Amino acid sequence: MRINRPFVGIPSFLRAPICARPEECDGAIAIMGAPFDEGSPFLAGSRFGPRALREHSLRFVSGAGGFYNPETRKKYLDFELQHELIVDAGDADIAPTNVERSFASITETARQLVDRGALLVALGGDHSVTYPLVRAFTKKLHVIHFDAHSDYAPFIHDLRFTNGHAFRHIAPMPHVESLTQIGIRSLRHSEAMVEDSIRDGNRVITMAEFRRLTPAGIAQLVPRDAACYVSIDVDVLDLSLIPGCVSAEPNGMSYAELRDTLKAIAEHAEVIAFDFVEVNPELDVRTGITSYLGAHTVIEFLGHICDQPRWAAKREEALARRRR
Repeated sequence: MRINRPFVGIPSFLRAPICARPEECDGAIAIMGAPFDEGSPFLAGSRFGPRALREHSLRFVSGAGGFYNPETRKKYLDFELQHELIVDAGDADIAPTNVERSFASITETARQLVDRGALLVALGGDHSVTYPLVRAFTKKLHVIHFDAHSDYAPFIHDLRFTNGHAFRHIAPMPHVESLTQIGIRSLRHSEAMVEDSIRDGNRVITMAEFRRLTPAGIAQLVPRDAACYVSIDVDVLDLSLIPGCVSAEPNGMSYAELRDTLKAIAEHAEVIAFDFVEVNPELDVRTGITSYLGAHTVIEFLGHICDQPRWAAKREEALARRRR
């Protein structure tokens, strides 16, 4: 039996089987990368985020299957890993300097995986990639957006596809039933970036309101068992935690606050997809703590999603598809 330490082997996410053809992937959970950072107006580097998140995910892999949480005294993702229900579908292809073509590739890759019935987990990349990811869905869904910034910039100066525009594209999509933006606090917003979102009927929750509502209150902002797409920008966390993020801001969430809120959402709603974006390994410290924290967040959230009673049916569907 191989020891398989984290520095050995090809770094697929959680050492899951690699599926080179998304249209043929048969996992219940599909990991895909969106290594695009041309939407970042300041410093590039988040294109390397998916690779770094995959590498740090290997630190959670053991020969015993899933991960064990001492606080809950439970194992998570054990069944999924033992039965190879998590697959790594690689990255969407990126065409440098051609944003429309890159976005089309991200949408097509995501759509192929979603059409196979998979729960989609997308690794960015900058936050512009959430637009082509949400565009891959036709099913009615609610979008829950964790971020220091609203990413609701007006379309001026012929700019449409930066990481500050994604949710102005997403909010009016016919299949998006609501947009809830959580953790908004940056002093670098223009007035329009916040007020336009509120005017358009979206829920904008500042850090002060977040702490008043509590994790359970946040989860209840969407209907019980509603289909949800969750988008997590690493800069929703406090800047002291995330040196490998170009857009970090003070007065952010602690890891525990984000963890508990994601857990509450997993319990209350049906998470059909989520993304994690804006990790920039080029800026990180040598131990890669931002990439590690990102992998930690993705894995723990995924564990809570798969711990819900509603997930059992999805898991059995995937096993049945594989047997056919």
